[in-house]
Amino acid sequence: MNNPASFQLDDYIFNNILLRFEKELPKDINIDIVPSGVFNVDNSLFDLTFEFVAFGIDREKPFIKINCIGSFVFQNIKTINEIPEYFYRNAMALLFPYLRAFISVLTLQANIPPLVLPTYNLSQLEKPLRENTTTN
Repeated sequence: MNNPASFQLDDYIFNNILLRFEKELPKDINIDIVPSGVFNVDNSLFDLTFEFVAFGIDREKPFIKINCIGSFVFQNIKTINEIPEYFYRNAMALLFPYLRAFISVLTLQANIPPLVLPTYNLSQLEKPLRENTTTN
């Protein structure tokens, strides 16, 4: 009998943060998320990195830019090919609530009305994450 692959979020960090605005945040907010990953074969650790960018009309002038690294530990996985498809679909969804909370607190501490991001369907990030994943 095969043991199913399991994983858990071990740790996360926001290691690069930009908050830039004039007197208030833009009314129309657009976002972009760029994911990538590195699977460490020696310890079955997957580091998921994503850059979150929020901007108004001008994509070249983001008002929030945050880099996040989340570390996932796998059990019963020894190669990158053994990582189940559902991991790529769900890993971002596991980290996103931490980002939402962080952005709300960050903007509140800047003494502006807190920015509360809506929930997003992040399933479209599965393919870019898979394509931008390497081994170490």
